[in-house]
Amino acid sequence: LGTGYVLEDASVRGVSPDRWAAAVAGAAARWHADRVVAEGNQGGAMVESALRAAERDLPLRIAHASDSKYARAEPVATLFERGRAKFAGSFPELEDELAGMVPGGYAGPGRSPDRADAMVWAMNELLRPHAEPRVLML
Repeated sequence: LGTGYVLEDASVRGVSPDRWAAAVAGAAARWHADRVVAEGNQGGAMVESALRAAERDLPLRIAHASDSKYARAEPVATLFERGRAKFAGSFPELEDELAGMVPGGYAGPGRSPDRADAMVWAMNELLRPHAEPRVLML
């Protein structure tokens, strides 16, 4: 297992499913992603349908959450503490959301930490022991 890097926060807010799906497909193309992970607990069929409409061949994996966002974030926080996960730039909105994640919930600015949760899903997928190693030349 290597080190995972956050390369971009491509989050969009307040747009239609077509627009956020296009943003996902665009980010996947920009970074030559070999996988896109989307949470399927809340409207999973709509999420998959919107993403497939944006890019039919998107390498998509629908994940299902069984733990809270905070519980999912704990192992990723440990990776950052150990230097096995890093930010390749400044991501103030993402960092604010991460700082607001506390045991038992979220103490951030009034909304769900969706950026943070997306980063946690990605890091968990990228750095889980059975994931295929991947090298991206920059």
